[in-house]
Amino acid sequence: MRLPRSRRTPGLLRSGLSRRTVRLRLTLLYGALFLVCGTALVGITYLLASQSTPGVYTFRGPNGDNNAMARGSSSPGADGSSHSSSGGGVGGGVSQAPGPSQAADTAKRGEEAARAQRAGELRSLLVQSGTALGITTVISLGVGWVVAGRVLRRLQRVTAAARTISASNLHERLALDGPQDELKELGDTFDGLLARLEGTFLAQRQFIAHVSHELRTPMTRQRTLAQVALADPDATVESLRAAHERVLAAGAQQEQLVLALLTLARGQAGISRREPFDVAALTRDAVLNRSDEARRLGVTVRTELAAAPVAGDARLAERMITNLVDNALRHNVPGGLVEVTAVRRDGSAVLTVANTGRVIPDPAVEQLFEPFERLGAEQTGRTEGLGLGLSIVQAIADAHDAAVVARARPGGGLVISVTFPPAGAPGRHGGAETRAPAQV
Repeated sequence: MRLPRSRRTPGLLRSGLSRRTVRLRLTLLYGALFLVCGTALVGITYLLASQSTPGVYTFRGPNGDNNAMARGSSSPGADGSSHSSSGGGVGGGVSQAPGPSQAADTAKRGEEAARAQRAGELRSLLVQSGTALGITTVISLGVGWVVAGRVLRRLQRVTAAARTISASNLHERLALDGPQDELKELGDTFDGLLARLEGTFLAQRQFIAHVSHELRTPMTRQRTLAQVALADPDATVESLRAAHERVLAAGAQQEQLVLALLTLARGQAGISRREPFDVAALTRDAVLNRSDEARRLGVTVRTELAAAPVAGDARLAERMITNLVDNALRHNVPGGLVEVTAVRRDGSAVLTVANTGRVIPDPAVEQLFEPFERLGAEQTGRTEGLGLGLSIVQAIADAHDAAVVARARPGGGLVISVTFPPAGAPGRHGGAETRAPAQV
């Protein structure tokens, strides 16, 4: 949707002074460039004219005849004679050779006339060229004013849109027309920014709605349990104790959700200080800590671990690995298998967690990394969980500049790989990075 002109007009009026300043600067720049180039051209023309090849000058001799003399010669003629014409033309006849004093006087007069005529011609050339340059400079200023206005017209739309943009109209777009130039690229980039902002605001609203729903459920359960226990006139110590335990269980669920949200926020906030750690060592600890859970579920865990050093936040990385192992154990089948590998490959640490389980459709794999996204029991075989495990994995991986790839196994289950950059590689912002805190 294009921004309506009625909404762009106030912004254009308010920014009129600034635009005129930029337009005036561009106009003066165009005019100055034209004036400099024109002055250089006039100077070159003047220089070439002053060094032109010899020509013929005419002057009046002592006897009143018109004499012709070649430019640059120091005698009346090439052979010591001058050419004269009683009719005012050149080449009308040849006079007898004058005496020495008369020849010298004639040569002097010729040189003076030549210099005067040459100076007059150059002066006339300079005046005419300067006049033409002044007129064309004024014309160039007018043309520059018009061209600058046309160039800035599309830029004004971007400025007006930036002034009127808000969370309520992120769906609108500039949709600049015109040739594929830098301004069109700027408009398309701005439209892309609006699209990303629209997606971010939509995701934030959905996230807040999900958090509100997830927190409301245990709170409602707590209130209901307390009201039922208090309303029972025949309540005993045992019944009140049982109700109290259920209230505590609902509170523990709330606490678990809040801790998961805090971990997600920490992962999205990025890493302010990077320290070296071994992915394989963290993976070994995570598997050992979940060994009792694996035996209870009847799931076999196999590991392949080798030194895989990286740089980042070891606590966040440990949480990511624990979430991956928990996810593989929780969404499995009795007698299933979990394979965990942490190795170094091509200089990068690669963590892979694969598990058996129910068949997961390929289009649903990407949705698993969205907050509070859960597949149904018919696809995963389980219904519990907060729906934040893989979202936390994605956020922590992004904080470490790691790439997460997930794919469904043909026989059922999931394979998730996390590839860390080499330990000495800089982050996206050149080493340690600090990101804006996520709003939760």
